[in-house]
Amino acid sequence: MTASIAQRHQYILNMLREKGHVNVIDLSSELRVSAVTIRKDLKLLEKRGLLFRTHGSATPNNPYINDRPVNEKEKIRVAQKQRIARFASGMIEPCDSIILASGTTIIELARNIRAEKQLTVVTASLDVAQILSRDPLIDIIQLGGMLRKSSSSIVGHYAENMIMNFSCSKLFLGVDGIDPEFGLTTTNAMEATLNHYMIKSAQKVIVLADSTKFGRRGFSRICKLADIDMIITDTEASPLFVRSIEEAGIELVAK
Repeated sequence: MTASIAQRHQYILNMLREKGHVNVIDLSSELRVSAVTIRKDLKLLEKRGLLFRTHGSATPNNPYINDRPVNEKEKIRVAQKQRIARFASGMIEPCDSIILASGTTIIELARNIRAEKQLTVVTASLDVAQILSRDPLIDIIQLGGMLRKSSSSIVGHYAENMIMNFSCSKLFLGVDGIDPEFGLTTTNAMEATLNHYMIKSAQKVIVLADSTKFGRRGFSRICKLADIDMIITDTEASPLFVRSIEEAGIELVAK
């Protein structure tokens, strides 16, 4: 027997609570109704404030992100960011040349770096440069350009021109959103452009992002999911997102 509209709605909400994300095609198959019917269901549930629709799917929370100051974001999910940063710091090798972008998890990574031999760090973050300046074994190249005050980091054409002259082994990148379909995003268009050039200048791209970033979208796309090599996150990531990322051939580590 075909499920009633109330039963479908309850099933959709249960799946959202369980998985954190639902897909129109999967729901259509599971509930044995057309994709058009599922889209109508999602529209009705969104009007009642019970979910947020995205292209071909839905989430329990608003997937779109507003810009917030770095000192505010630093207070959110501190323990998760610390675990991510500790693991990421272990990937830095003696005599490495790396790029550290910007963001609170990248700042936490800087606090965890202990250079054993000479290390070269290219960074857009003023906070990262200040933290690493205390270590005599670390050479710091601070990108120059326009100061983005909310993130205490540099953006713009001067920084983009500088980064194009470097070739580094690894880029550690912080993002505001990771969407399997749309890719990696940030809330600032100029930062997204600089991050794009950073990706071109690195042999390996490692994204540091706690699990709240999955299924979210910032204003500007940095790159497609296929353009990165690895994501380091926490253990609270939705299995649905973990599967979609691993199916895309991206290595995912949960700490």
